[in-house]
Amino acid sequence: MKQLRIWAAISCLAFTVAGQEPQANPAARTREFLGLGPVPDAAAAKLGEPLYAANCAACHGKEARGAQGPNLLRSPLVLHDEKGEEIGQVIQKGRAEAGMPAFPGLSDTQTYDIAEFLHMQVELAANRGTYRDTYGNLRNQVSGDADKGKAFFGANCAGCHSVSGDLAGIGKRYPQASVMLSKIAWPVSNGPQQATVIARNGSFTGILLKRDDFDVAIRDSQGGYHEWPRGEVKVEIPDKLAGHRALLGKYSDADLHNLTAYLVNVK
Repeated sequence: MKQLRIWAAISCLAFTVAGQEPQANPAARTREFLGLGPVPDAAAAKLGEPLYAANCAACHGKEARGAQGPNLLRSPLVLHDEKGEEIGQVIQKGRAEAGMPAFPGLSDTQTYDIAEFLHMQVELAANRGTYRDTYGNLRNQVSGDADKGKAFFGANCAGCHSVSGDLAGIGKRYPQASVMLSKIAWPVSNGPQQATVIARNGSFTGILLKRDDFDVAIRDSQGGYHEWPRGEVKVEIPDKLAGHRALLGKYSDADLHNLTAYLVNVK
């Protein structure tokens, strides 16, 4: 089953405010956070780079971050695609209603290579959060501008978070710059997962207890247990980290360091 990998177009940061979770492989954490599928085919991505440059860059930008055309790193089509089958169709057939021309002269192999180039750009945008120095260690120096970080926070994060509310004392919990930066780049949503189940007899919201190929079960706010056959209901689960996925294609390396410098001083 494909994993949906859609970055919602909102801008806010969320942090794990409970105890610090065990350290995991950074790449694995990033992939889990983004819901990424297979690692891009590096050889195909290399072949796709000049094809993208010749056919796509004029509209979508050199690194697919947008120009007169949209940012492809945040495109649901790109994020949902796995082996070029969806991207390839759009490239070859175009989208006349959106002003995108067709490229029927590109072969399936060439469109696959372009798709892998795009997946690689998503990968690079995500994995920059490692910020390793020349010795392979996560940097622990605060090198950003706290004032600029505060301004970025106000413009992009304050709609969902507050340094006097949910992020109060965040700098005490994560005083190390490397840990704070990791929290920004790879936030983890801990705790019980809320879900809404839409069944024939109504809509029910509560803590998700079970969801597999056969059944789904929740416990409501009054403690009641509800269970249904999976095929008879629709399950809606809010994505608490959607805003973070949107930000990955937006903020610069400097923004990340500036946010780190600002938040480590929120005591």
